[in-house]
Amino acid sequence: MTHVPTAAPEPVLDHPAVQRVATALSAFGVRGTITVLDDAARTARQAAVALGVDPAQIANSLVFKAHRPGGAEESLLVLTSGAHRVDTVKVADLIGLETVERADPEFVLEHTGFPIGGVPPVAHLRPPATLVDVSLARYDRVWAAAGHPHAVFPTSYDELLRITGGQPAEVA
Repeated sequence: MTHVPTAAPEPVLDHPAVQRVATALSAFGVRGTITVLDDAARTARQAAVALGVDPAQIANSLVFKAHRPGGAEESLLVLTSGAHRVDTVKVADLIGLETVERADPEFVLEHTGFPIGGVPPVAHLRPPATLVDVSLARYDRVWAAAGHPHAVFPTSYDELLRITGGQPAEVA
């Protein structure tokens, strides 16, 4: 069997999705810089291990299908601590929705422009309604995805509220 070398992957910071996030962060005046991880971090636990932080300091960007009374469907972004699981019934009740359900990868990509595993809190194709887990406020620094499974950026709870226009919420 012969090994055929493949072309080196595009540098993460030059990836179009990461560039889109970097542009948005700059426009919001975010000072933290995008960090490239050696290994992909598609989960909060993987990101926490790579960064040497507690999983609770990872701001997971979770996209849900939100169903309004009357049947309208839209995306909902929940920025939750990596230590939590979102209680979809609680979230639906909190913001007056009929139901909230995890979105499939196609829905996420269509609404955000990012694949699962790299969805950032900003630079979405269609800016969604956003909830920000109040438990993230316990930390001076939290980490969020930056458009690619190898890219994250440092931020804070207050900054997440500001750059997303999000609503503070208990989501777990």
